[in-house]
Amino acid sequence: MTDAPLPDTPAPRTPSLIARAIDSDIFYSFRRSRLTMVAAAIVFVLLMMALFAPLLVVQNPFDPAQLELINSRISPLWTAEGQRPFLLGTDEQGRDIYSAILYGMRISLVVGVLGVSFAAVLGIGLGLIAGYVGGAVDSLIMRIADVQLTFPAILIALLIDGVVKSALGNHLDASTTLIVLVVAIGLSFWVQYARTVRGSVMVEKNKDYVAAAQLIGLPARVIMIRHVLPNTMGPILVIATINLALAIITEATLSFLGSGMPDTMPSLGTLIRIGNNYLFSGEWWVIAFPGLALASLILSINLLGDWLRDALNPKLQ
Repeated sequence: MTDAPLPDTPAPRTPSLIARAIDSDIFYSFRRSRLTMVAAAIVFVLLMMALFAPLLVVQNPFDPAQLELINSRISPLWTAEGQRPFLLGTDEQGRDIYSAILYGMRISLVVGVLGVSFAAVLGIGLGLIAGYVGGAVDSLIMRIADVQLTFPAILIALLIDGVVKSALGNHLDASTTLIVLVVAIGLSFWVQYARTVRGSVMVEKNKDYVAAAQLIGLPARVIMIRHVLPNTMGPILVIATINLALAIITEATLSFLGSGMPDTMPSLGTLIRIGNNYLFSGEWWVIAFPGLALASLILSINLLGDWLRDALNPKLQ
């Protein structure tokens, strides 16, 4: 008597990346926090409004041909002196405040994201080298980091911004000024990444998988980037999220002090500086709405950073 062949059992299907993300502990933690969901929604809405600003505004505030002085200092639409289509009023150049906020938010986000990216690349690279190589290289990098930590980030950014502008000339175009701001902010925030990555690398490099990679002859560069770096990404994501808010604040501070974006291509900080000149003359809307937009963006990003820090901390699970 022969045994009947067993029916083929289908192989278990591997869940997709989206399905694994939905079932993860991080997404579960995100769904449990209503405050985090509200903050994420605000960041998403502001990001989309800034991204699609040309489709949502009534004028291009960076184009002088579209500005008319006859429309200057118009109050918001719901007031007695308000006029269409200026929803949030206009400034002294006839620039629509709503349009300027969306375009200014684009610049603030671009400077913040690029500055954080530059700081992360520089800090992660130096942290990997310091932690993996050790010795005199580690001591040199960490001493430079210790010296920089004695100064506030805004002071470092002001110093770098001033030195670069003195070397290149104070009359820089908007694109060059944006690059200078990105470099200044990036050089102000790299230390946190370097110290965090260095500490993680010093722990990871003594584990068996690193010894096995060294045994099969993998070069140090491959071991650091392909094997050690992924195990340090949790703290880096938290630092990057929090530093994004700090970078936007730093850019706004530099612009408010007159060292940031010019009046012809204003960021949120520049708009606040312009509005501050007219605060006591009754044109409160010129500073109030850019300040509210900046505060909403910073607060929402900080709330996301706090949630991400708690979600990735195993001691709080």
